[in-house]
Amino acid sequence: MRTAIDDQAQAGDLRDREPESKVRVLSLSSEYPNPGEPLKGLFVRARLQALAALVDLTVVSPLAALDYANPHNRILGSFRTPKRRRDLNIQVLHIRWLYPPMGGWVNAFLLFAQLLWPVARLWRRPGFDIIDAHFAHPEGIAAALLSRALATPFMITLRGSELRYRRQKWKRYWMGWAIRRADRVIAVSQGLRDLAVDLGADPAVVKVIPNGIHADVFHPRDRAACRRKHGISGVDRVILCAGDLAQLKGHHRAIQALKILADEGRSAQLLIAGGTGRSGRYAADLREQVAAGGLGDRVRFLGEVAQEHLAELMCAVDIFCLASSSEGWPNVVNEALACGTPVVATDVGAVRQMIRSDRYGLIVPVDDPVALAGAWTSALTRDWSHEAIAAWGMARSWQHVAAEVLEQAREVVAGACRR
Repeated sequence: MRTAIDDQAQAGDLRDREPESKVRVLSLSSEYPNPGEPLKGLFVRARLQALAALVDLTVVSPLAALDYANPHNRILGSFRTPKRRRDLNIQVLHIRWLYPPMGGWVNAFLLFAQLLWPVARLWRRPGFDIIDAHFAHPEGIAAALLSRALATPFMITLRGSELRYRRQKWKRYWMGWAIRRADRVIAVSQGLRDLAVDLGADPAVVKVIPNGIHADVFHPRDRAACRRKHGISGVDRVILCAGDLAQLKGHHRAIQALKILADEGRSAQLLIAGGTGRSGRYAADLREQVAAGGLGDRVRFLGEVAQEHLAELMCAVDIFCLASSSEGWPNVVNEALACGTPVVATDVGAVRQMIRSDRYGLIVPVDDPVALAGAWTSALTRDWSHEAIAAWGMARSWQHVAAEVLEQAREVVAGACRR
């Protein structure tokens, strides 16, 4: 694909630059947090904030002009967010993106059409050496098209939604089309690397770079003090789940497991931290399930919880539970481990990479509340080395992640310089 943009001038600019100079990165992510949804995509923000210390970084974060999926039912809510803002050390551009509901794979092409002109202007001045797309759909597909239009290399990070999209014929096709053309594919787990290769990527260009944690937030704290602060009895056995109140997060399985324990005469409390997100509207069903099971005095819905408070809760409880049916690299598992809290998790995504042994937690099959309840019972009666759990969970920082991403970006840019 050719445009009026001078591809030869760009190629000359790349050849003239020293490969060791600071890489100029344009990151593309619709999941980057914004003033209207400050808790959205914190894992994307964390990596990019760390990367911004090493490169010249600009973030383009498209917002829906007509936001049909807004969890707060504000269809025009994106217009409250400025088109250009500063987020600590990152310049963030919010480009309005108009797409139809149920647009499916077509939305990636609509995103490209909306991005082409403003991104081309950024390409001219101040310029960038590489496009860094987060998620294969729609950003990765749009990035592949932008790469061809601007003769600029690009990389895609697979984060987990691709595992669901692979079952949708046309999304799978176009994700594969983009992944095969990427100069580098970063997968946050081995399972996502396998998916990239299955979709046709050259194994040599696919690199596994897991996420990290903020050790200044997620670290062991005084358990008794955290319990007092959050109104948790010192004698109660407490389990915490965290994530949007969406079906795929599996909170309903946790409630089923709690019901099993209650019917067995075991005393336990369940805390659910999370609000209504974009991935589904399931809050009413969960509350009805709690009421129908007579668990109203055993379950607390905490709503959206800031990271600092989530870390305190993780330190206060006996177990952290992930009951999801699909994940890439579920950061909450790593964050709970960093707090020294054992984890009971379903066997999804990178969970087996995170819970390497039963020193750190227990793994159960997906959609098996009986197994989940059994694992809770075992975990609640076991002596854990919270120090060993925390040391394992804190072993990888976002600075480690950023350094590894930079290494891949430098290799891609150096290869473009030589062409």
